[in-house]
Amino acid sequence: MTGAPPAHEPAHAALTARIRALEARLQESEETLDAIRRGEIDAFVMANASKGHEVYTIGAADRPYRVLIEEIQEGALTLDETGTILYCNRRLADMLAADQQALIGRNLATLVPLAADAALFPALLGEALRQGARRELTIAVRPEQPVPVALSLSPLPSDGGFNLLCGVVTDLTQHKQHIEALAEANRRLRAEIQERERVEEALRQSQKMEAVGQLTGGLAHDFNNLLTGITAGLEMLQTRLRQGRLQGVDRYVGIAQDAARRAAALTHRLLAFSRRQTLAPKPTDLADLVGDMMDLIQRTVGPEITLHTNAAPGGPLVLIDPGQMENALLNLCINARDAMPRGGEILIDISSLVLEEDAAKAKSLSPGAYIVLRVADTGSGIPEDLLCRVFDPFFTTKPQGSGTGLGLSMVYGFVQQSGGQVDIASELGRGTSLFIYLPVHEGHALPSENAPPAEDSPTAGAGQTVLVVDDEPSVRILVAEVLNDLGYKALEASDGVSALAMLSSDLKINLLITDVGLPGGINGRQLVDAARAFRPTLKALFITGYAEQSVLNSSLENAIEILSKPFSLEELSRRIGDILSQPAAR
Repeated sequence: MTGAPPAHEPAHAALTARIRALEARLQESEETLDAIRRGEIDAFVMANASKGHEVYTIGAADRPYRVLIEEIQEGALTLDETGTILYCNRRLADMLAADQQALIGRNLATLVPLAADAALFPALLGEALRQGARRELTIAVRPEQPVPVALSLSPLPSDGGFNLLCGVVTDLTQHKQHIEALAEANRRLRAEIQERERVEEALRQSQKMEAVGQLTGGLAHDFNNLLTGITAGLEMLQTRLRQGRLQGVDRYVGIAQDAARRAAALTHRLLAFSRRQTLAPKPTDLADLVGDMMDLIQRTVGPEITLHTNAAPGGPLVLIDPGQMENALLNLCINARDAMPRGGEILIDISSLVLEEDAAKAKSLSPGAYIVLRVADTGSGIPEDLLCRVFDPFFTTKPQGSGTGLGLSMVYGFVQQSGGQVDIASELGRGTSLFIYLPVHEGHALPSENAPPAEDSPTAGAGQTVLVVDDEPSVRILVAEVLNDLGYKALEASDGVSALAMLSSDLKINLLITDVGLPGGINGRQLVDAARAFRPTLKALFITGYAEQSVLNSSLENAIEILSKPFSLEELSRRIGDILSQPAAR
């Protein structure tokens, strides 16, 4: 017997039929959407509850654009005002490794995994609806596959009154990778630069140590030779005195004095190289100086050398120590002569030029007007690999025993100390030119000091009191002995503190002779300044192995004479007499 069907069967059948109908509609919609994308549909009809059926026409001209959107390498999408994806192209789906249909209908905010980006997303939509917006953010369908992108959104005009946005999504993955690779390359480059700088600094330090070794070796060699002459002469003098044999002892004294003078000249050259020599700069016409030296230079270089000059007096002045300039010029001419053993020509040329900022910077000078002294020879020239070393102390290309190697380094130091610069150019087989750049001095040349001293200049004292301050006992004692022999009354102090105590007393002191470098916290310059606070007319004489530029400036400003060590007793006597014969300083 057949009975009635179960109660649930009609409901099940109805549900099955509805599902099949929905699947059919979905299939139809997908086919329609694919046809629209392929440009196969010109128009379609949509049912609208309020307006009835509406016909939407797709112009034939729009078809290439639909194809273009699908094929471009940028992601493209359309959003409604809430951020729901209404359309996306295949490139966006591929970018996110997602199904294209699965993305449609999702809210774009659900594809923003980073909290910082998600918090800004509503503001981004609002700005885009008003005027368009662009942001860099990260999107992802799966959190483990984030994609950095640049999202550009623009409002899309709509006749239906809907607020729509169209967007372009640019994958920044490669861009970010390139930035990271560039940053890593920069890090490696910085590390390589630092390593190169470290190696270069180590090389410079090694070269410095080599130069120091060359310097100390040369010093030891030369000074040992000179000390041998001094000590041997003094020992022979002592032996003859013990034996009572006084005849011929002057010869041993002369040997010792000659060696001492040569040692003094060597230290003077070293100080010139280190720019620590004591200079007495004067406004000088360089052409006059060269003209006055031509006979001496010609006699020095010999008849095999032809000497030329174009120095015309009356040009701009330079502020230099004339004596040191003469030594430098003579040194350069001797070097030029030695480069021409078979004879040749030396040209001494003087010119003027103005260095602009770039040209001056290239020569490590300040912009301005300069006088250029050039000494050129027609010798064998200097190899390029040796050209950079010619100013090093004790470096020489001459045979052993033919030169100290201090000539050019002395010239270099003197010119640098005078505010100038030295340059050199050489060509093998053609000769060498050395250039001295000296800044033009706006002033007048001083009258020559070669006139003989007045006959009434005192060379002996008349009981004046002289305070001698030096921490070296041998210098202090010998100077005091000379003063006493000359008729002065000598007082002694070994440091600035004890000297200041004597100067602040009621003792009558006519002249202060002080070393510049003193122990006890008060140097010679400070001692003079302090003493003149209560002895404003005090006359002073600096004696120094070398003087800092600040000391030289102070001496010029405060009328303090400077006497460089080592000095002869005759020179000391003359300078003391000259100072005491001058009117009191005020």
